[in-house]
Amino acid sequence: MSILTMSNISKSFDGLDVLKDISFSVEKGEVVSIIGPSGSGKSTLLRCATLLETIDNGSIRYMNQYAAKENSEGKAVYSSKSELRKIKSYFGLVFQQFNLFPHYTVLKNVMEAPIVVQKRPRHEVENEAMEILRKMGLEDKADAYPWQLSGGQQQRVGIARALALKPEIIFFDEPTSALDPELTGEVLKVIRQLAEDNMTMVIVTHEMPFAKAVSDRVLFMDGGVVVEEGTPEELFDNPQTERTRQFLGNYQQ
Repeated sequence: MSILTMSNISKSFDGLDVLKDISFSVEKGEVVSIIGPSGSGKSTLLRCATLLETIDNGSIRYMNQYAAKENSEGKAVYSSKSELRKIKSYFGLVFQQFNLFPHYTVLKNVMEAPIVVQKRPRHEVENEAMEILRKMGLEDKADAYPWQLSGGQQQRVGIARALALKPEIIFFDEPTSALDPELTGEVLKVIRQLAEDNMTMVIVTHEMPFAKAVSDRVLFMDGGVVVEEGTPEELFDNPQTERTRQFLGNYQQ
């Protein structure tokens, strides 16, 4: 079953085309990595998928519900606020810069959205939040504040916060780009564990060995289009386009 289907997505900023007729889907339990040079449109595609940016053309569907679909002129029209609220419950998002509430403890950061947004009972949410923090190796940090944590720990709290909403799919936008190499490893380990647990994920990353190891499918973007997609073996070991070969060559030197 497709969790997410994006069809013929186009997006421009001030007349500059940033995404050009992109289509892809993500199946339940699949891990899809999106790679490509800076400015290729990777993060914009993720922001459109998570409804932080609006698309100009095309359609976005979660499960069987449209977040946006084309009208007769081919322009994207978004669903009602109540429908979009429901659709937002299908996904979680882990940001580059953690985006934790600085004045909340770790536990409160993880519990806030399930209680406030999903209106779930506090005791139930607290038990689940502690279990997630245990999985993240952070149970001893439940009462700490973000400023007391390393960058890697903060990012793991960000992942815990996304998981607490019980999403169908989690998006990661360059989850390690703000971290040094040592802390990068601990975050990638957590994401790898989620992949083993069959969590559906879309990961925008510049960590090529990680994308190769953890993904079911890899999309290579450049200039606002998907240049090539395939399994990690196909894309990394036998790229079909000169642009993909050139990009990967820069990483492998």
